[in-house]
Amino acid sequence: MSFYRNAVWFVKGLQEYTKSGYEAAAKHFVAADLDVNLSGRSFMITGANSGIGKATAQEIASRGGTIHMVCRNEGRAEAAKEEIVERSKNQNVHVHIVDMSSAREVWEFAQNFSQSHTVHVLINNAGCMVNQRELTEEGLEKNFATNTLGTYILTTALIPALKKVEDPRVVTVSSGGMLTQKLNVDDLQFEKGTFDGTMVYAQNKRQQVILTDRWASQHKEIHFSCMHPGWADTPAVQTSMPSFHAKMQNKLRTEAMGGDTAVWLSVSAAAIKQPSGRFFQDRKAVATHLPLASTRSSPQDEEKLQAALDEFTLKFKP
Repeated sequence: MSFYRNAVWFVKGLQEYTKSGYEAAAKHFVAADLDVNLSGRSFMITGANSGIGKATAQEIASRGGTIHMVCRNEGRAEAAKEEIVERSKNQNVHVHIVDMSSAREVWEFAQNFSQSHTVHVLINNAGCMVNQRELTEEGLEKNFATNTLGTYILTTALIPALKKVEDPRVVTVSSGGMLTQKLNVDDLQFEKGTFDGTMVYAQNKRQQVILTDRWASQHKEIHFSCMHPGWADTPAVQTSMPSFHAKMQNKLRTEAMGGDTAVWLSVSAAAIKQPSGRFFQDRKAVATHLPLASTRSSPQDEEKLQAALDEFTLKFKP
């Protein structure tokens, strides 16, 4: 089944996820959707110092939004901030140094942030793909800690703050790679079998899609969405998937193309007319399963996933 899923997904990717796929989809975009003034609205973007996160921050800053860049590396973050400010002429760009793989650090940051700042939109963009099993200082598998648990804790901790503002939104940058995976709730930290970083990343992204749907049903006041940026030429792809990058380099999207739907979901009036909890690609809600791929999980397994994350969340709460 995995061969079937991967083959169908790759063919789909060549048609839709490439630069030409974006250009075909963009012919149907409504330009006015992004013709907005975001003054007075606050956007938190994780992993905002490079790639899709930086491109998203640039577009939002250029429309007057206040940007809170949540980044791990201070030097790269400050350099990115300077570039964003220079290009956007918007001084309301702020850097927060947080390691998204550290559950305690994410908790402490979110609690402190909520006491002194307002947030209208959370964009969960930060992610990693570590190709060998590696544990964090807290004893967690690093991909799971960053992509799933860090995202879950930050979102959970900020939900009370989001409920206090007008038009709150949470946008999670997922991946079409999740289409190749069925939720495996019995091995969240990949302790069994051979470790495959690409598969682990895709499994984390499947988890994000499931969580987005669950959050939407649990918190009606907030608009939740997740999206696939397509295959974009980012530093993360270059370092984590060098052979894929080398083969596909001329077909890859730009970072701005990759971030377009995240921007649209974050700022446009059209986006919130869509039902909360859906998965988007090129400004359209799309299916979360490939045909005949047997990737649907049971409600019980999805509940088990959230229960496990809640247990970790409480364990690491300051």
